[in-house]
Amino acid sequence: MSSLPTDMNSGMPTVRGRLRENVRLDKITWFQVGGPADFVFKPEDEDDLSAFLKNIPTGLPVYALGVGSNILVRDGGIRGAVIRLGRHFTKMTVDGEMITVGAGALDGNVARFAADASLEGAEFLSGIPGSIGGALRMNAGAYGADMSDIFVSAVAYDRQGERHTLSLDDMGFSYRHTDIPKDWIFTQATLRLAAGDSQEILGRMADISRNREESQPIRSRTGGSTFANPAGKKAWELIDSIGGRGLIIGDAMVSDKHCNFLINTGAATAADLEAVGEEVRRRVFETHDILLRWEIVRLGDVTASVKGKSK
Repeated sequence: MSSLPTDMNSGMPTVRGRLRENVRLDKITWFQVGGPADFVFKPEDEDDLSAFLKNIPTGLPVYALGVGSNILVRDGGIRGAVIRLGRHFTKMTVDGEMITVGAGALDGNVARFAADASLEGAEFLSGIPGSIGGALRMNAGAYGADMSDIFVSAVAYDRQGERHTLSLDDMGFSYRHTDIPKDWIFTQATLRLAAGDSQEILGRMADISRNREESQPIRSRTGGSTFANPAGKKAWELIDSIGGRGLIIGDAMVSDKHCNFLINTGAATAADLEAVGEEVRRRVFETHDILLRWEIVRLGDVTASVKGKSK
């Protein structure tokens, strides 16, 4: 283990990136709810990330957070360190029919990068809000494709700061799931695409954009698709069948436009949003004997345990 200097006030290592304490997360997440994180760290590069993970206190929980599009941070906030990848982790390169992209790159930017290189197969990413790290984590997919279809390899750092190069078998992809430990941090991925016509690819991406605009509440404060589709079923159809469309608790609501989306209509709390989701799950289970699985990641404490004024 390397021996970085330590800030004795926090017990955290000195870093080259940006490390902040008691940071509000409602300013980051798309739902705009949730309490603060004990620490938020934006590493300068992979070496900085590795050194941080090797030198933080043993037992301190670590979480990755991208653009906050598929996450519900509970009102009590997150005890531990949240890691956010900055500009260094958004680089993209092309080599023949393969692209290597940083885990901090936005899904939509990756789709556009591939299209500009006349490579097809990544169009589905243009319809997924978030970054590549999250797409890897959950095997994100839409419009008949998912990450496992184009995956070649990925780089991730474990909780001890060790670097791993992951193969397709290592990932253990299944529907909206991978086998990689939740506290590992992805830093890049290599994806295999196919040669295509740039204008045709951009046309398909435009179709995806129009479809999202027409069918999803993308202008609202939402976290995206809330529940994974059960085998052979569509979550939204199950929710609609039990009268879930438009269900309200506080300022949390099941979207009228697409009932597999929760929205914050005003001053909803994370508890309100989770309560609406759990009520939907209860009704679907009672009616159909199917327990919907949360696709949105829920993190943090239900009640507050705050060390001071958050930033």
